Amino acid sequence: MPKQFSDDSSKKKGGFGDLMHSMNEFFHEKPMKGMLQSIDDFFTSSSNPFNSFPVDLKENDEYYLITAELPGVKKEQINLEVFPNFVTITITNMELYSEENEKRQVIRKKQSMNRSSRTIPFPFVVNEKDVKASYKDGLLQIKVEKQTGRKISIE
Repeated sequence: MPKQFSDDSSKKKGGFGDLMHSMNEFFHEKPMKGMLQSIDDFFTSSSNPFNSFPVDLKENDEYYLITAELPGVKKEQINLEVFPNFVTITITNMELYSEENEKRQVIRKKQSMNRSSRTIPFPFVVNEKDVKASYKDGLLQIKVEKQTGRKISIE
């Protein structure tokens, strides 16, 4: 005869609701809240090892505005790509270093390349003709116009 399992949670005080309440308190009170905030701060700071950069997305009735903070980045290092349902911002940083001796002979050469990117998804197909970008003082702004359909009158 197979063993039968019964759900005893209804017999316990509060059952699943108490468990969820306890879990919610655990993540929203110290020390866990402080740890989660530290993790968020790490990934949004400019010094994280994954070379991410902060991006903000705002929406109004006519367009979306993407703002990326890129201090110290030159315009030539920024690449924007528009795909059907998303926009990707890629930053490429190439560093060349060479050391010479007294006879101007290269004795050491080093080259490194860092690349970081962020992809912003959209709930509609993005038309590249409706995307405009500007870059000034380390602030990249990308404006993505919302598409409007043709209005049909109802008879």
